[in-house]
Amino acid sequence: MNRRRFVQSLVGTAAATKLSMAAAVPATTAQRLAQDPLRPQYHLLPVANWMNDPNGPIFWRGQYHMFYQYNPDGAYWGDMHWGHAMSADMVHWQQLPVALAPTSGGPDSAGVFSGTAAVVDGRVQMMYTGVRSVPEAEATIQNGAQSLLETQCLAISEDEGLRHWRKLDKPAITAPPAGMQVNGFRDPSPWRQGDVWYLTLAAGSKERGGAVLLYRSRDLRQWEFLHVLAERAGSIAVPLDRPDANEVWECPEFFSLGEGSAQRHVLIYSTNGKSYWLSGRLEALTMRFTPEEAGLLDFGSYYAPKTQLDATGRRILWGWIPETRPLAEYKAAGWAGLMSLPRVLTLSPDGRLRMQVADAVETLRGREQKVEHGSAALQPTSQMEKLQIKNDCGELRCAAERGTAPWELSLVGDSGRSWLSIAYSPADPHQLAVNGTHVPVSGRDNCEMRVWVDGSVMEVVLNGESACTVRFYPDGGPAQGSQAQTLHPHWSGAATEMRELSVWAMKPISRNRLTT
Repeated sequence: MNRRRFVQSLVGTAAATKLSMAAAVPATTAQRLAQDPLRPQYHLLPVANWMNDPNGPIFWRGQYHMFYQYNPDGAYWGDMHWGHAMSADMVHWQQLPVALAPTSGGPDSAGVFSGTAAVVDGRVQMMYTGVRSVPEAEATIQNGAQSLLETQCLAISEDEGLRHWRKLDKPAITAPPAGMQVNGFRDPSPWRQGDVWYLTLAAGSKERGGAVLLYRSRDLRQWEFLHVLAERAGSIAVPLDRPDANEVWECPEFFSLGEGSAQRHVLIYSTNGKSYWLSGRLEALTMRFTPEEAGLLDFGSYYAPKTQLDATGRRILWGWIPETRPLAEYKAAGWAGLMSLPRVLTLSPDGRLRMQVADAVETLRGREQKVEHGSAALQPTSQMEKLQIKNDCGELRCAAERGTAPWELSLVGDSGRSWLSIAYSPADPHQLAVNGTHVPVSGRDNCEMRVWVDGSVMEVVLNGESACTVRFYPDGGPAQGSQAQTLHPHWSGAATEMRELSVWAMKPISRNRLTT
């Protein structure tokens, strides 16, 4: 279910502020969570309860700070707060107290929705969407049960550790542009360009589909609407599913990537359960954006991504990995959702977006198990079958040729069930099928497949350019008595097509799965 549908199902108002996380988890719950084999061991997620969108990630005073949508009441969407975690390397995380909570009677009384970090005069400020109940005529969200107004709010840090925040009394943007009917109005993303601040906002209309609005300001307080930066309607070639009447291009973010003549501007946004990118040219004087290339950020279970610059200036992409099991199962499990591993974004010479998981994640690797092309080890009955990813916690890298013969790489559990399949057919050498989903890959020869396995998630990156995140739930979880399993790589097809295969165990970042 995408975030728009969560919003449409919103009922009730925000509960009282909750500021502790680990302390609020009963000992019996903590023990159950620690023993849940479906719970990841080296991805970021709260101690318990619900997580969705990454919010305001920032490298600040030598530390990475990640904020995220969090429900302190349980493992389901609602009562949106901002959770907070901190890391020195984007891999090992320390959970901190909740950063932002709804304010009774304020513009965010019904929820603190997504937003972005900005640094102004040496202090971090968060611009976010606040939601409150209003008469239907004033609402930007109408779901039949409740009418909600989304406004764009500001909170200013009061300490170097970003633990204490002061909210401005009044929203910075109080309503959509005059005369514009919108399905939604949220997810502000400001950036500075020279002496001017610009801002993208998510919107959409029944007549024209999803859109991204562009604003301008001198001080982050007073904003002027400029124009629609991008939208479904018109001549933009975007690989979108069919629109519906409530479409919103959520969590938009606009940034430059590349250098010199290879530089492009990139717009990312999410809608109808998928996340997309556009790259193209920005005319600086008019702030008009002309897309030239387009694609999906991830072909699997991945939504509402957000970026930041790391300590060296690389553009890092984070995404929310939602559950794909039934609501009743994840509510009973006591946790839902996790953050993706950090992905480094770059551009190819032709303006196509490329990505690879940050090399900092490799610090978690244990001993390498490896087989190479030309050895008898690649035969189905030989050493390849001895390679193992124990406890659903490891990494796999495989290099193969895309030649004239089909092949398939799979990960098979103890029961013999295949949880991951990456298949190649010479009939279409420019794509691979990941569990049946067709994922594009460029070139015609070598292909690198990288897989990060963790509990109930697999992040798959192909050729450093396309990703597909897979959720898998062996036996349905601890309520059905499931145990951590061992995965084995299997190869079908000519052994000569495989060049090399490596498997690593990954070290957990928590001794008990509770601080990840």
